[in-house]
Amino acid sequence: MAKSYQRLSEERKGKVDNFKFLKDKKLSEGAYLLLKKLLDEEDIASPIFRTGKYGKAYVANFENVYFNISHSGNFVACAISDGEVGVDIEYSDPAIDLNIAKQYFFNTEYENIMKSENSSEEFFRYWVLKESYMKYTGLGFNIGLDEFEIMINDEIKLKNDKNDLKFNLFDIDDYKLAICSKYHVKNAENYTIDELY
Repeated sequence: MAKSYQRLSEERKGKVDNFKFLKDKKLSEGAYLLLKKLLDEEDIASPIFRTGKYGKAYVANFENVYFNISHSGNFVACAISDGEVGVDIEYSDPAIDLNIAKQYFFNTEYENIMKSENSSEEFFRYWVLKESYMKYTGLGFNIGLDEFEIMINDEIKLKNDKNDLKFNLFDIDDYKLAICSKYHVKNAENYTIDELY
């Protein structure tokens, strides 16, 4: 951890230091190092990060540079784009309480989850897709999970979508990863922490 900590900006060190648990400190470090690697690959040097009204971070000193970060368990996910983007990763916990979907999801989403062959897996497909959209908007949980409907067929769509958003869904070990943006994403790159130094 000492090696990765030294690579952080002073601002990120302050955030890491505020976490109580070692696991949260490591995830925060990993998130920053992954974002920095992706920005470096796009020749975006010395980014200045700011936070929008509802907490979504952005790069203030470059136009048309957008990013979003998520983490769960042992994984950190990051997406960068030239337009708004939302990303979510979640551990696909087979013991999830499906009443969450009954209470908070759109009715048809809950019905699809309950009639699927693997209800817990289907729950997390919907969860990451919905959260990636909420993060895409920059509003996060200021949008209710039951205020919009995700339709999973041959193609994943937002019902009544006027922006032709693209939803991309990936399985990574026992995790689900979703990206919402104006682009189709063909694959998700996987890095070890050592590759981020």
